[in-house]
Amino acid sequence: MCDYSLQHVASRPAKVGDELVSTEFAGSYTRGFAAIGEPEIAVCLLPGTELAFAKKVEYKPAFHPFHLLWKRQRIVEKVAQFQRVNASQPEAHHDALQFPSGQIVLVTRLCPGQIATVLQLPASEVNAKLAPVEEEISVLRI
Repeated sequence: MCDYSLQHVASRPAKVGDELVSTEFAGSYTRGFAAIGEPEIAVCLLPGTELAFAKKVEYKPAFHPFHLLWKRQRIVEKVAQFQRVNASQPEAHHDALQFPSGQIVLVTRLCPGQIATVLQLPASEVNAKLAPVEEEISVLRI
């Protein structure tokens, strides 16, 4: 998924092995991911997609009147899972990363220029739909 404010930016779905960079897109105040070499195309992630960052993740804290004075924050963990948050708030940012410690950071808070690799995509809806059918079949065979 791509955040609501990136609707006017060209986009494509993520693929396993994609090397992404956190990016500020022209005409948008929202940051997202672009594939290296495709700076104008937003790469949209599905919830559950796993990313590995090349370095410690840097982000800016939530907006505050003195936010320009705040220093970047760092997360030691380099692996994260993409999540959707704030579902009940249509005009809020929804794209987020959850780290193994449980910390959640909005993608739009990431500092630009950070490199991440797509490690794994979530199970597809087709596989999710087949699982209950397979379970029913095995139950019927008993």
